[in-house]
Amino acid sequence: MTRPVGTKEELEARRRRAVAMLELGHSPYEIAEVEGVTPWSVYRWKKMYEDEGKDGLSSKPHPGPTTILPKERFPALADLLQQGPQAHGFKTDRWTLDRIRVVIDQEFGVSVSTATVWRYMKRLNWSCQKPQRRARERDEAAVEEWLNETVPEIEKKHG
Repeated sequence: MTRPVGTKEELEARRRRAVAMLELGHSPYEIAEVEGVTPWSVYRWKKMYEDEGKDGLSSKPHPGPTTILPKERFPALADLLQQGPQAHGFKTDRWTLDRIRVVIDQEFGVSVSTATVWRYMKRLNWSCQKPQRRARERDEAAVEEWLNETVPEIEKKHG
């Protein structure tokens, strides 16, 4: 059985018709067949009507998770991010969009997508920065000498 589709008004009308048919003596199974729903829906509508009357048949929006972090919470988010990922239980000290998304969900109870986290970071003037990979044994003095002395010599010979 597929989920009924239609506007809020059409769904409420379906519930009212079902209750009226129950009052005329039709079985929930007959009503379910006519309305394209399960018999359990008809039983549920009957109970809603018995408990709350006509108002019980009205659509009641289900608020789902909050998906927007209010503007006034951005300074608090920035403060949390300044603490670093390890302060929030991550093993390495590198923020990723997914990690920031987890922190937003845990700290503010707001469920956002990775794309939304990216927009939030832009609002906070944070940019994507990948740490440079360098060998631990790197000798900065030797690199500097090579750039200032060896490279110019090579350029003279080939240039």
